Amino acid sequence: MSEVSTLAVIGAGQMGGGIAQVAAQARINAVVFDAAPAALDKCRGLHKKLIDRAVEKGKLSRSDADATLASITYTSRWEDLAGADWVVEAVVEDLAVKKAIFKRLAETFTSDRVVLATNTSSISITDIATAAAGASHRVVGMHFFYPVPVMGLVEVINGLQTSKDVVDRTVALSARMGKTPLKANDRAGFVSNRILMPMINEAFYAWMEGVAEPEAIDGIMKLGCNFPMGPLRLADFIGLDTCAHIMNVLADGLNSERYRPCPLLRQLVTAGRLGEKSGRGVFEYPAK
Repeated sequence: MSEVSTLAVIGAGQMGGGIAQVAAQARINAVVFDAAPAALDKCRGLHKKLIDRAVEKGKLSRSDADATLASITYTSRWEDLAGADWVVEAVVEDLAVKKAIFKRLAETFTSDRVVLATNTSSISITDIATAAAGASHRVVGMHFFYPVPVMGLVEVINGLQTSKDVVDRTVALSARMGKTPLKANDRAGFVSNRILMPMINEAFYAWMEGVAEPEAIDGIMKLGCNFPMGPLRLADFIGLDTCAHIMNVLADGLNSERYRPCPLLRQLVTAGRLGEKSGRGVFEYPAK
């Protein structure tokens, strides 16, 4: 099993940036690619802010912090990825976009030693892998959770084409990055969102049908089920548009209309109430 020395991340958003950070903290060189220079600048600034904060809290020494920051590079040039021996795609949850990326990845990384991982939270690994002609056995799901530096899980998903060696290497790399890898098979939503998203959707139905107000729904689930966060507050944190999208992926992938997003959830998305990121979803979030 070859040791990973350089990990490329496609996408400089919150997930991609977090994956790069935990890789660098594990002494793996990380290359963050994004076509938008502004996204790279934002990612670089966030890395410095988070790592400096870890030093202030005594969680990281200054020397370790400097080594971590020095291990991350940022680029909008695709050719700068050529030296990577592992790739994690972390872009928008859109099958067509992901397929276009994996087609290009398969053309760029022709060596069997380079694993092509996707951080998708719900889209079929098997379907994504069809775009990586000749390299589909190297495509695997590596689902990190937000915020990546804090959350301990990596959901490792094998597509129908994924080789056992690639799955084993993904488990090993996840552990090296300080995460607990748990394996799942390639079904819509995998395990995490297959269970979580219908619960969130049901909370919207309970609100829509007048069973209780959002504060009561969340309070009952927190105090009665010992959840750290209520389902409606969690939906705001994830993004209501993302929740609706995943529910549609579940409905299509599992061939069942019972997974379609609640009409009230769809209505909030249409109104632009997307949750914390837009300042208002189920709840309101004052500008910081």
